Amino acid sequence: MYGVDYCGYFVVTGDVGVDEAGRGPALGPLVVCAISMPKYDREILAEIGVKDSKKLTKKLRESMYKEIIAKSISRNWSIGIEICEAEMIDKWMSTGNLNSLEVRLFADAICKVTNPTNYPSIFLDACDVNEARFGKNVIASLGSEWSGCDVFSLHKLDEADTLVGAASIIAKKVRDDEVEKLSKQVGMNLGSGYPADPLTKIAIRKLCNFEAPHKCLRWSWANVERTWIEENKRPMPKRYLDDGEKTQSAIDEWKQ
Repeated sequence: MYGVDYCGYFVVTGDVGVDEAGRGPALGPLVVCAISMPKYDREILAEIGVKDSKKLTKKLRESMYKEIIAKSISRNWSIGIEICEAEMIDKWMSTGNLNSLEVRLFADAICKVTNPTNYPSIFLDACDVNEARFGKNVIASLGSEWSGCDVFSLHKLDEADTLVGAASIIAKKVRDDEVEKLSKQVGMNLGSGYPADPLTKIAIRKLCNFEAPHKCLRWSWANVERTWIEENKRPMPKRYLDDGEKTQSAIDEWKQ
């Protein structure tokens, strides 16, 4: 459980905003954040100046993160964090895909901050090319008792909605912290984790010079596999689900 993962109280007729950070990187975790608050508290986020985390400098994002956390404590908002490590991402990808994983993580984060009897309005930064399908699959993953909730599943909702923007800021800050921890553990700067980052490219090559790729790498990513083969002249090892671990099938097929 991450430090900010807590429940203030189940908000009646409240709003829930959900977003993720770390979908594309070749290393480190995928982080999903859900935040729940009364509808009338949304204006507080506007006063803070909340916007999409990608449009903020690291310094401003960290400052805004602290303000959101402070307000969440004083106003009893609920925050739920899901951290999916690289190993679990690879295991899921052995039988599923990234979209279905995010459906599961979004649903799990939502369950941490509210329940269906509150009939919350749920705002999702859609991770599928089909926005409506993503929302439908998240509700299906939550279960039939959530079918009465209003769901708004849209692309770039972190830019248009301050609540989703707040979730974006928290998710990004948590992932940055996790990658910083990993950098200290391995004794090198891992960069952002994105394949195009020069620091990340160097780190991936170094982390492939072991008997197996380092555990912080996403072994199922093409650039990691390519680097492993270049360095070791043998096939990339695979991560599979263990007995008792299984993915959750989506209701709709994930077709482009």
